[in-house]
Amino acid sequence: MVTQKVASVFSEMAPGDVQLFPVTVDSRPEPYFLVNVARTVKCIDDEASEEVRYWMPEDGQPERIGEYRVVAGMRIDPSKVGDAKVFRPWGWRVVLIVSEDMKEALERTGATGMDFTDVTGPGSKSIT
Repeated sequence: MVTQKVASVFSEMAPGDVQLFPVTVDSRPEPYFLVNVARTVKCIDDEASEEVRYWMPEDGQPERIGEYRVVAGMRIDPSKVGDAKVFRPWGWRVVLIVSEDMKEALERTGATGMDFTDVTGPGSKSIT
């Protein structure tokens, strides 16, 4: 759930990437919105990421086979992102990725509760 100020950043910068749903919070007079990130991009760089593991048949979740089970030190391939401003990486729905300009716009709102980690460029994966 986000404030109207944060929702406006999403609607202005990434209208095709998100859906916004107005909600009422009984204890708050100002409007809030639920944000559904509707865009998924297959962009995780397995080789550059620190560790990746996939769901396998023996893991007992057949609907997840082929998706990521673990992604540590995630790195993405920016060439696969295209014009996406905010998206979830395919197979790893637990994170949201935003473009640098969207990150800066969100920070300018003064909103709290966001934590940004760079996922492009060289990672901390040790090469031996």
